[in-house]
Amino acid sequence: MKELIYSRNAVYETLRAKRRQVFSIDIAEGVQDKGKIDEILKLAQAQKIRVNRVPRPKLDKVHQNNQGIVAEVSSYPYSDVIEILEHAKGEMPFILMLDSLQDPQNFGTLIRTAEALGVHGVVIPTARSVEVTPAVVNASSGASEHMLIAQANLSQTIDALKDNDIWIVGLDQAGAEVEAGSRHLKGALGLVVGSEGDGLHDLVRKKCDIVLKLPMKGQIESLNAAVAGSVALYLAYLSRK
Repeated sequence: MKELIYSRNAVYETLRAKRRQVFSIDIAEGVQDKGKIDEILKLAQAQKIRVNRVPRPKLDKVHQNNQGIVAEVSSYPYSDVIEILEHAKGEMPFILMLDSLQDPQNFGTLIRTAEALGVHGVVIPTARSVEVTPAVVNASSGASEHMLIAQANLSQTIDALKDNDIWIVGLDQAGAEVEAGSRHLKGALGLVVGSEGDGLHDLVRKKCDIVLKLPMKGQIESLNAAVAGSVALYLAYLSRK
């Protein structure tokens, strides 16, 4: 199945990652061959990918914020939990699990943060969850193309990770406040972030070794899933260091 990836960073990182087949690239007429566009053209030439100059309205039909470029590519290459664990060999596993996240922007933000912090892989449910769509690729600035993302049953995944001596921490407003340098965020870690509205499902929450929440001082009741998850990932990154 083919997809249309849009925006300069998304197309550039797709070419760099070389995990998808890129069939063709359309660039709007009048776009100058400099900066990221120039880098894309060089990669396309090296990979023998056809580049077309097209009227901008053609690209606007794909997405209004296309930044003058659209690539036709193969579908996203999902990974699996075994591959994620193998990717972590030689290091303490650092895995992000998302419990029924729905918003593409939140998903993309979390992928981008996870990739920047060296997370070995992301696991999402097989149903009732956002998938890696072109909107997610764009929201992640192309980080999704470098990240191993698996679709799996979260409850079974948690059991498998526990069998590999990985500590499972849930992030939910019903948890205990996390402290800087928390021992719960050190070592082999699987961090579970709940959905935007419902948080963690009961079964997932019960499977976690501990459930934590971010301390709040202001008047707002809670942060959204992307912000809370990103902060928790950074706390874990610093604790693991």
